[in-house]
Amino acid sequence: MKTQDLLHYLNGYLRIDEIKDYGPQGLQVEAEKSEVHKIALGVDVSPAIIKSAAAWGADMLLVHHGILWRNVECLSGALGQRVRLLLKHDIHLYAAHLPLDAHAEVGNNAVLAQMLGVSVENWWCSPTNVPIGVVGHLHQPIPVTELVAQVNEKLRTQSRLLAHGPAQAERVAILSGFGADEVAEARKLGADTYITGESSHAHYWAASDYGLNVIFAGHYASETVGVQALGQHLTAQFGLETRFFDYPTGM
Repeated sequence: MKTQDLLHYLNGYLRIDEIKDYGPQGLQVEAEKSEVHKIALGVDVSPAIIKSAAAWGADMLLVHHGILWRNVECLSGALGQRVRLLLKHDIHLYAAHLPLDAHAEVGNNAVLAQMLGVSVENWWCSPTNVPIGVVGHLHQPIPVTELVAQVNEKLRTQSRLLAHGPAQAERVAILSGFGADEVAEARKLGADTYITGESSHAHYWAASDYGLNVIFAGHYASETVGVQALGQHLTAQFGLETRFFDYPTGM
C-alpha cells in the first residue's frame, strides 16, 4: 500500500487532526519508503522494539505511546537514539495516543469493554476535547473476583484489586492507562467496579471513601489491546501484514 494512502486513511479513521493530545500524533518519523507492506505494532517505542521490528522487516512501527510530547526541543540523547534507529532501518513511526484511547471500534477502552462483556452505555473522562473512557453494564453480574480473573487471563497480567464495593460486579467503568485519579468520577457514573491501568498511593483511600471496587490491571497491559485491534482492522481492510511486539513493563 502506498505510504501516503495509508497515512491518509489512518489520520481519518483515528481522527488524528480532530483530537487534541499532549504532543503531535500521527506520523512522527518519516522514513524514505513509499510503500508499506508490514506494520509492527507496539505500545511504546524503545530500541529493543525498533530492532525487533527491523529484524522482521517492518516498514512502519505503529504505537500507542510515541516519542513526541510536550517540551521536546532537540533530537538528542535517548530520543535521538530512537530516531537514528528508525531512520537507519528505514521505518516510519506512527503514533496514536488519545485518538486510540477514544476510538469506538479499535480503541483501548472500547476493546476492553468488548473483551469483558461490558455493554457500553456512555463515554466519560475528557483529558482534552473528547471522552476516552467507557461505562456500562456487564451482560450479567459476576463476582468481582471472577472479573479480576478474566482481566488477568485476557490481558496476561496480574491485577491488583481494591475490593471496597459490592461482591458482585454489575456496572463497570473502564479507563486504560493512568486512571487512579478518576475514582470519584467513576463512582458518580454509578459504577460499582472500576477497571484502570496504573495505581497510585496518593489515591489509595479514594476507593474506600467511595465504596468502589477498583481493578488495577497495569498501564502497559491495559493498553496492549488497541494497537492489536487496529492491526487486525488494517489487515482485514487492506491485506497488510501486522505483528504485535510485546515488551511488557510490569507497570
